[in-house]
Amino acid sequence: MSQYESFKEKILKKTGINLSLYKEKQMKRRIESLASRNGYSDLNLYFNAIDKDIELFKEFINYMTINVSEFYRNPEQWKIVESEIFPALIKKKGNIKIWSAACSTGEEPYTITMILSQHLPLSKISIVATDIDKEAMAKAQTGIYSENSLKNVPSAIVSKYFSKVTDKTYSISDEIKKCVSFKQHNLLKDKFVEGCDLIVCRNVLIYFTEEAKAEIYSNFSKSLNTEGILFVGSTEQIISPQKYNLKPIKTFFYTKSI
Repeated sequence: MSQYESFKEKILKKTGINLSLYKEKQMKRRIESLASRNGYSDLNLYFNAIDKDIELFKEFINYMTINVSEFYRNPEQWKIVESEIFPALIKKKGNIKIWSAACSTGEEPYTITMILSQHLPLSKISIVATDIDKEAMAKAQTGIYSENSLKNVPSAIVSKYFSKVTDKTYSISDEIKKCVSFKQHNLLKDKFVEGCDLIVCRNVLIYFTEEAKAEIYSNFSKSLNTEGILFVGSTEQIISPQKYNLKPIKTFFYTKSI
């Protein structure tokens, strides 16, 4: 058995994360790079280190789960959410159930909340946000963000829902934070949220194998109510969406067929 195969088995036992479901060349390169940066050329020795050292383990999880996010990422897509997706869903359902999957450090579910607040009072907004990385969600619950991550946020929204902490950091308001419930979730093994009207999962599935993606899309479809919407990332258009009982309504947006 190769070092990498052995490493994958040990990580699966320790964390429940199945690295075989990620694109191998890409993930192997990332892991070997991180191990090397910490002085390990042998993955067996690197595993022994992260198994004993909590800080090394946290670094490994953070690095592997690729937490890169910002508010209103790809702003033109959020304009479609604000002007078309939310009005249509609210007209049909009134209150809508939303799941922000693989939410990283919280920018996405908070963006959803701020946009939806243009249509509904905050007291009626409740969003489930999940991620595999506890550290990322801890940051999300703290709600402190760099100035750079706010670059796409409309100035009126910044004024309304953010307060400056330092010259280069901002805190999001408690009234926005109260609308989002964060839970740890592994897309590759845990039960999916049920009865959703909108699922947002962006810029994550590109790291998975085609087989893993197919299973996740199938599970997303089962999680959606009829005519519910799945919103995916800019590099994640679904091939043959009809296989999952989905049909495209806009680029990056799919609805569950009746």
